[in-house]
Amino acid sequence: MKKVVSTKQAPAAIGPYSQAIKVNGLVFTSGQVPIVPASGKIEANDIEGQAEQVLKNLEAVLAAAGSDFSKVVKATIFLKDLAHFAKVNEIYGSRFKSEPPARSCIQVSRLPLDCLVEIEMVAIAD
Repeated sequence: MKKVVSTKQAPAAIGPYSQAIKVNGLVFTSGQVPIVPASGKIEANDIEGQAEQVLKNLEAVLAAAGSDFSKVVKATIFLKDLAHFAKVNEIYGSRFKSEPPARSCIQVSRLPLDCLVEIEMVAIAD
Protein backbone atom coordinates (compact mmCIF):
# COMPACT_ATOMS: atom_id res chain seq x y z
CA MET A 1 0.00 0.00 0.00
CA LYS A 2 1.21 3.49 -0.88
CA LYS A 3 1.83 6.01 1.91
CA VAL A 4 2.52 9.73 1.54
CA VAL A 5 5.56 10.91 3.52
CA SER A 6 5.57 14.46 4.85
CA THR A 7 7.71 16.37 7.34
CA LYS A 8 7.96 20.00 8.41
CA GLN A 9 11.75 19.49 8.61
CA ALA A 10 11.87 19.77 4.81
CA PRO A 11 10.27 22.30 2.47
CA ALA A 12 6.57 21.83 1.80
CA ALA A 13 5.66 20.75 -1.71
CA ILE A 14 5.27 23.76 -4.00
CA GLY A 15 3.02 21.92 -6.43
CA PRO A 16 0.82 18.84 -6.78
CA TYR A 17 3.31 16.31 -5.46
CA SER A 18 4.38 14.72 -2.18
CA GLN A 19 7.77 15.06 -0.48
CA ALA A 20 8.04 11.30 -0.84
CA ILE A 21 6.02 8.15 -1.36
CA LYS A 22 6.65 4.96 0.60
CA VAL A 23 5.59 1.71 -1.05
CA ASN A 24 6.63 -1.95 -0.82
CA GLY A 25 9.59 -1.25 1.47
CA LEU A 26 10.98 1.58 -0.65
CA VAL A 27 10.79 5.35 -0.38
CA PHE A 28 10.85 7.53 -3.49
CA THR A 29 11.67 11.15 -2.72
CA SER A 30 10.65 14.03 -4.88
CA GLY A 31 13.51 16.19 -6.04
CA GLN A 32 14.65 18.47 -3.25
CA VAL A 33 15.85 21.99 -3.93
CA PRO A 34 17.81 24.17 -1.46
CA ILE A 35 14.83 25.80 0.24
CA VAL A 36 15.38 26.33 3.97
CA PRO A 37 12.21 24.97 5.63
CA ALA A 38 12.08 27.66 8.34
CA SER A 39 12.16 30.58 5.91
CA GLY A 40 10.66 28.98 2.81
CA LYS A 41 13.45 30.57 0.75
CA ILE A 42 16.71 29.69 -0.90
CA GLU A 43 19.28 31.36 1.33
CA ALA A 44 22.56 30.12 -0.16
CA ASN A 45 23.81 31.65 -3.39
CA ASP A 46 26.76 29.30 -3.92
CA ILE A 47 26.76 25.67 -5.00
CA GLU A 48 28.27 24.45 -1.73
CA GLY A 49 25.57 26.02 0.42
CA GLN A 50 22.80 24.89 -1.90
CA ALA A 51 24.08 21.31 -2.06
CA GLU A 52 24.33 21.14 1.74
CA GLN A 53 20.75 22.38 2.12
CA VAL A 54 19.42 19.93 -0.46
CA LEU A 55 21.05 17.05 1.43
CA LYS A 56 19.68 18.31 4.77
CA ASN A 57 16.22 18.36 3.21
CA LEU A 58 16.65 14.84 1.84
CA GLU A 59 17.91 13.61 5.20
CA ALA A 60 14.72 14.93 6.84
CA VAL A 61 12.43 13.35 4.23
CA LEU A 62 14.24 10.01 4.46
CA ALA A 63 14.01 10.08 8.27
CA ALA A 64 10.27 10.76 8.09
CA ALA A 65 9.98 7.64 5.93
CA GLY A 66 12.01 5.48 8.33
CA SER A 67 15.14 5.57 6.21
CA ASP A 68 18.51 7.32 5.96
CA PHE A 69 21.44 7.82 3.61
CA SER A 70 22.85 4.35 4.40
CA LYS A 71 19.73 2.84 2.78
CA VAL A 72 19.76 4.90 -0.42
CA VAL A 73 19.96 2.68 -3.51
CA LYS A 74 19.68 5.31 -6.27
CA ALA A 75 20.20 9.05 -6.51
CA THR A 76 19.76 11.48 -9.36
CA ILE A 77 21.51 14.85 -9.26
CA PHE A 78 20.36 17.68 -11.49
CA LEU A 79 22.89 20.50 -11.93
CA LYS A 80 22.39 23.82 -13.63
CA ASP A 81 26.09 23.71 -14.57
CA LEU A 82 28.27 20.58 -14.72
CA ALA A 83 31.21 22.81 -13.81
CA HIS A 84 29.87 22.40 -10.24
CA PHE A 85 30.18 18.60 -10.42
CA ALA A 86 33.39 18.29 -8.38
CA LYS A 87 32.11 20.47 -5.52
CA VAL A 88 28.73 18.73 -5.38
CA ASN A 89 30.42 15.34 -5.62
CA GLU A 90 32.58 16.15 -2.59
CA ILE A 91 29.60 17.28 -0.48
CA TYR A 92 27.42 14.39 -1.67
CA GLY A 93 30.25 11.90 -1.09
CA SER A 94 30.57 12.97 2.55
CA ARG A 95 27.16 11.33 3.13
CA PHE A 96 28.20 8.04 1.52
CA LYS A 97 31.50 6.91 3.03
CA SER A 98 31.01 3.25 2.06
CA GLU A 99 28.71 1.41 -0.34
CA PRO A 100 27.47 4.49 -2.19
CA PRO A 101 24.23 4.15 -4.16
CA ALA A 102 23.88 4.03 -7.92
CA ARG A 103 23.74 7.58 -9.23
CA SER A 104 23.14 9.71 -12.28
CA CYS A 105 24.17 13.35 -12.68
CA ILE A 106 22.60 15.47 -15.36
CA GLN A 107 23.06 19.08 -16.45
CA VAL A 108 19.73 20.78 -17.05
CA SER A 109 18.95 24.18 -18.53
CA ARG A 110 16.87 25.38 -15.59
CA LEU A 111 15.73 24.22 -12.14
CA PRO A 112 12.84 25.35 -9.92
CA LEU A 113 13.35 28.81 -8.43
CA ASP A 114 16.52 29.13 -10.54
CA CYS A 115 18.47 27.08 -8.01
CA LEU A 116 21.79 25.43 -8.87
CA VAL A 117 21.09 21.84 -7.75
CA GLU A 118 18.23 19.41 -7.17
CA ILE A 119 18.55 15.82 -5.96
CA GLU A 120 16.06 12.94 -5.76
CA MET A 121 16.60 9.55 -4.13
CA VAL A 122 15.20 6.05 -3.83
CA ALA A 123 15.91 4.23 -0.57
CA ILE A 124 14.94 1.17 1.44
CA ALA A 125 12.43 2.10 4.12
CA ASP A 126 11.54 0.28 7.34
